[in-house]
Amino acid sequence: MRLNQISDKPGANKAKVRVGRGIGSGLGKTGGRGVKGQKSRSGVAINGFEGGQMPLHMRMPKRGFNNAFAKKFNAVRLDRVQSYIDSGKLDAKGVVDAAALVKAGVIRRVRDGVRLINGGEFKASKVTFRVNYASAGAIAAVEAAGGKVEIDGGKADKDSE
Repeated sequence: MRLNQISDKPGANKAKVRVGRGIGSGLGKTGGRGVKGQKSRSGVAINGFEGGQMPLHMRMPKRGFNNAFAKKFNAVRLDRVQSYIDSGKLDAKGVVDAAALVKAGVIRRVRDGVRLINGGEFKASKVTFRVNYASAGAIAAVEAAGGKVEIDGGKADKDSE
């Protein structure tokens, strides 16, 4: 076999359709675009335009409110923290804060802070958490195990006050 004998498999290269090459080609005159008007021209982007009729997305009622200034917190469950402590990825002797959680891989990135929530079983003793928010159940579970929760800059959730 030589280089000049190598070829693609049949059907691997498809010929480009050349439009506007006469009536006999089947794609002459309008070139597959239909008839006259704005859509027959190039560079037209009229998504959602319904010929002057009020478009569907504008006929639908608006609902709700999106707060542009709302803070996004990382919600961390206690059983997830426990599994990382058990596997040795998270050091329970130091202070468990956002930076320690990122380093261990519990959370991917720190957004506006960490919210500690109760969930599952937590049995690691003498763990100190420094988080922005914590639920009442999470605080109770950590303190029952012999640890403590420091609320840093935020507050405990409403049900704990």
